[in-house]
Amino acid sequence: MPNRQTAPLPDFDLEGHRGARGLMPENTVPAMLLALELGVTTLEMDAHISQDGQVLLSHDPYINPAHELLPEGAELKKSDAGKYVLYQMPYSQIRTFDVGSKFYKKFPEQQRMKASKPLLSEVIDTVQAYIREHAVPQVFYNIETKSTPEGDGKYHPAPEAFVDKLMAVIDTKQIRPYVIIQSFDVRTLQVLHQKYPDVKTSLLVENLKGLKRNLTELGFTPTIYSPYYKVVTPALVEAAHAQGIKVIPWTVNRLKEMRRLKSLGVDGLISDYPNLYPSL
Repeated sequence: MPNRQTAPLPDFDLEGHRGARGLMPENTVPAMLLALELGVTTLEMDAHISQDGQVLLSHDPYINPAHELLPEGAELKKSDAGKYVLYQMPYSQIRTFDVGSKFYKKFPEQQRMKASKPLLSEVIDTVQAYIREHAVPQVFYNIETKSTPEGDGKYHPAPEAFVDKLMAVIDTKQIRPYVIIQSFDVRTLQVLHQKYPDVKTSLLVENLKGLKRNLTELGFTPTIYSPYYKVVTPALVEAAHAQGIKVIPWTVNRLKEMRRLKSLGVDGLISDYPNLYPSL
């Protein structure tokens, strides 16, 4: 039986975006391990589903030519963008692509190494082993369902099937109390609220509709409201807190902005550079 006891979120949640994207290849095991070493309280990551129903980590729904390579190490042509769709490949094929050796100009500090898109189960096993070995506090897993209405059946399964596959891994690994499921797609959060009401949810937001309208569209009160950091205002934080909702903005990569947001009363931060957190 899955463990359904709730675990309280940290007083101030320091999240490593895609592990530690500014320092390691994103959504890889090395990125998660570095984030742990840097003392994050939550590992943020993105989930997709392969053709054979495996839950894996990836932000993009396909192999991205900007920072990923073909199995033999060759560059993908720009014309190949969108060609290698994860949902249309078995995981055994996906794993052969190199997602860490190519220089990524957006993140010049990122360490280059041969790496693959890991299974979520592999990440959980590695993280939990690290926690036991190093006797560090249990971290949370903030997992984004990468889905859109337009992508159903092309880039991912429909919301209920997506959520069920994700939760099956989470419950097999018995980490449900330490999981947050986040999404821009309200449909997956609505499925979670209906079928797995004890699971923490986070509504990702990049629009200017405002808290009231976004929550109306969601249809329930999430654990966390996670807006793009530039839209955070004192009034937003106050309004969310009045409803018992935590505010954790994304993706904050400058120390000055981190300090400004913390002074506004946000409940945590998501950053590509968790190495900056000790300076807060």
